[in-house]
Amino acid sequence: MKKIRLVTIMVAITMLGLVACEKSESPIDESLEGTYIGTLTNQDGLKGGSVVSKTEEDAIAEITKIGKETIEVHIYNVELDTTFLLNYYKYMNNVEVCFTGDDFENMYGHMLGQGHINDGMMGDMQNNETEWMHHLNDEHQNDDEHFGGFDMEDHTFRYRLTMMEGGILYDLQFQGMRK
Repeated sequence: MKKIRLVTIMVAITMLGLVACEKSESPIDESLEGTYIGTLTNQDGLKGGSVVSKTEEDAIAEITKIGKETIEVHIYNVELDTTFLLNYYKYMNNVEVCFTGDDFENMYGHMLGQGHINDGMMGDMQNNETEWMHHLNDEHQNDDEHFGGFDMEDHTFRYRLTMMEGGILYDLQFQGMRK
């Protein structure tokens, strides 16, 4: 009887030790916020009114949480200063982002339909879906395009901005690391 009790106590202590030693992670919404130092690369377009090859310039992205699932992104450098809102969704070791409100409707041709952002996101997730998979399944068509997100292990943020100059569309890619 004493052996069983001793074994039970040792198993309990071992389990407690394993749980206590697990790596703790900060909540996703807190770890997104911050200043990301990086580059803004002209992927295929214009600079100063003429078509150029890839160019890369220093840039900063400031990320601020402004709602339960919404961030404000302020990207700037010498030539660009823009601020916009994005919803964010956990996806394994990453956090993916997508447009909000009117920007979502303008990009995809329909409104956010399931009310996740307003009613407490992802309450109806099923079948081991991640937040991102659930968002894609409920809100998007297969060919919808997305423009960036966060790598939570590397503490990096990437985002592709579509710009227009002189009636010609071109892309700028921000890539930065949180300082």
